[in-house]
Amino acid sequence: MARTTYSDLRDMDGRTIGIRCDDGRIVEIGPEVTAPDAIPGGGRMVLPAFVEPHVHLDKTLWGEPLQPGRRAGKLRDYIENERRVLSACTTPPEVRAGRLLERMLAFGTTAVRSHIDVAPDIGLTHVEAMLRLREQWADRVDLQFVAFPQQGLLSRPGTADLMREAIALGVETVGGLDPAGIDGDPEGQLRFVFDLATETGAGVDIHLHDKGELGAWQVERIADHTHAAGLAGKVMISHAYCLGQIPPARLERIGRRLADLGISLMTSAPADVAVPPVEELTAMGVTVCCGSDGIRDAWSPLGNGDMLERAFLTAFRFDWNTEENFRCALGCATTQAARAIGLADYGLHVGGRADFVMIEAMNPGDALCLRPAIRRVVRRGIVVAG
Repeated sequence: MARTTYSDLRDMDGRTIGIRCDDGRIVEIGPEVTAPDAIPGGGRMVLPAFVEPHVHLDKTLWGEPLQPGRRAGKLRDYIENERRVLSACTTPPEVRAGRLLERMLAFGTTAVRSHIDVAPDIGLTHVEAMLRLREQWADRVDLQFVAFPQQGLLSRPGTADLMREAIALGVETVGGLDPAGIDGDPEGQLRFVFDLATETGAGVDIHLHDKGELGAWQVERIADHTHAAGLAGKVMISHAYCLGQIPPARLERIGRRLADLGISLMTSAPADVAVPPVEELTAMGVTVCCGSDGIRDAWSPLGNGDMLERAFLTAFRFDWNTEENFRCALGCATTQAARAIGLADYGLHVGGRADFVMIEAMNPGDALCLRPAIRRVVRRGIVVAG
């Protein structure tokens, strides 16, 4: 890759800087960096490229006719409706996902972790489609995958074997879903998930919607299994509504343990349910990131693939209004998200991967408020969008 220099940029503190890239890495960054052939940044604010830590690319309906969601009383009702909708869709998963990735890249996202459904009725078809997608997009977006047993792991005979096969095919992370609420066997599901992860060197990412004390107890058991399996730093709990529903003293005990074990949390900052208190947990040392979850799918037609908007929704959800708050919100979509999915060499520093995004904004609060649609996106030192 050719050496490239970008000048007349501003960091989040308002300082003018330049960035020199070589072989896909940042080799110099600071106020003195420039070159005769430098690409001018026009005074734009520069951020490390956005990271999407939780999306379901295999199930998006992006580019298909708009389909309103359906209200359902139980999680299983949503799951069954989704199966009906996707079985009737004739567009291949990798085509729908590719359309969405184009939009996500244009918004500044260059790394994505996507969950992929694994179930007896679809086998490994979604996994195979997403592996094809990864190959097609290898020069534009880094894709990580999670084998996701949404219809149940132990409660659906044959799913466990499919999970093993998915990891063998190259999926990096073992997923789980409501060990108590979906499988009705929390210890059995957690044992399988952590055993498979330790056998294969994979990470763990568990959807946890179960609320209140039941959910909090499962968070504690996930921590127990993480410690016993030696998987510190390789586990994420997604959603974890329960952490927004327990007394402060209990939250403190659980939060400190999550921090000690390097267990990260993902929230989509939904408005209709309690969510983990991001500010408090971050202060305890927990890595908390924000993610889109479903984007224009059978659950909801909403979502647009913009991680800057997801950071805004996180700030909006908690009524944040200070500079420190705004930086925390951006961190949930950048540095915290990168740490949560184990992205190495990330960030605006010498030696870091040269992935960054230039935005027409004066400061973090301005970026969250305006969310300008036109952005210049750099991946491995080369402009790939905008």
